[in-house]
Amino acid sequence: MKYSAISANHNEMEGSTTGNESLKYFQIPNSHVETFWIVEEVLDGDSLKVKQEFTQERREIRLYGLDAPEVHLSRKMREDEAKSRIPASLLLQYGLMSLDYVLNVCPPGTRITLITELDNRTDFWLRDLAYVILPNGECLNELLISNGFAKASQSYYCSILPEYQQLNFLAKQNKAGIYLFTEVF
Repeated sequence: MKYSAISANHNEMEGSTTGNESLKYFQIPNSHVETFWIVEEVLDGDSLKVKQEFTQERREIRLYGLDAPEVHLSRKMREDEAKSRIPASLLLQYGLMSLDYVLNVCPPGTRITLITELDNRTDFWLRDLAYVILPNGECLNELLISNGFAKASQSYYCSILPEYQQLNFLAKQNKAGIYLFTEVF
């Protein structure tokens, strides 16, 4: 019996990456990829608690390039209320919509991949910043913005920010997610 090696031709290799939108995240210069993380808790629309599957290390993750409404009355909620001129009680409802969306696409127990830009690792509160890649290859950060459950934000810079701003513009135009109820949040 002879072994005959099978190798993919150029078209097959090209086809396997075509349409894989998350590939761009793995190509961000000076970034670090970490696999085998599991979502332990969804805190709100832009923050997660995660655990490394093998070492049991735990982290709080803040998603790059976006901001979702708060789910608790807080100092930030008051700031958002003043900026948007939307009552805190309504902002809270928008925050719960964002939280519900994340719970649907990335519930606790979901295995994820974290990608961090090494030049911009933490936020003001020293939470780890990351792009979250879901098991189906989609990026949670991108899904939240394109579906209107978070807005693009430059509070925590990321190299994909211009694309996120474009996705945010389209979500607003299409009245997706929270934009169905308001122009700003």
